[in-house]
Amino acid sequence: PVNHDQLFKDLLSSYFLDFLELFAPGVLRYADPASLEFVDKELFADLPDRQKGEADLCARLRFREGERIFLVHLEHEAQRRGGFGLRMFDYYARLHLKYRCPIYPVALFSFPSPRTIQPDRFTVEFPDLRPLELRFRVVQLNRLDWREFLERPNPAAAALMSRMRIAPADRPRVKSECLRILVQLRLEPS
Repeated sequence: PVNHDQLFKDLLSSYFLDFLELFAPGVLRYADPASLEFVDKELFADLPDRQKGEADLCARLRFREGERIFLVHLEHEAQRRGGFGLRMFDYYARLHLKYRCPIYPVALFSFPSPRTIQPDRFTVEFPDLRPLELRFRVVQLNRLDWREFLERPNPAAAALMSRMRIAPADRPRVKSECLRILVQLRLEPS
């Protein structure tokens, strides 16, 4: 059986900078792309309810100015489950404790439905105080129109387009357009 989750992780690590170029271009303005280095998969065995958690993808980058580093934590969600914001906070807190550097959190939702807007934050608040608000960038593929990515010579766009909002009648065209983009990119084998 095909492990779709692993395929997504492989795709995202192979085209990580391309993914950032599409969905978090501001990061590339202050990051040194040549410094990209993936950190070992983070397994957190101490999560509440005796659950184990593994951060999907975590990359270390250096700021263009100076030697300071930061992490980009990319969490992929292929099936909608509850408590996503809390999981993002749990990963953020544990990554921060381990690496003691700024972390840029990104959530990639690739499930086909629901198309309702997914949350982009985790908040703890009281009537008189909000001691915590973790915001994260959300890329919700089922809310994106595939046509907007047709003219982008980007392998991440071609690969993710099939999970975007597509009318059933357009599926054959999307497949052919994805192949066209990939052929035009002339990708080198890694």
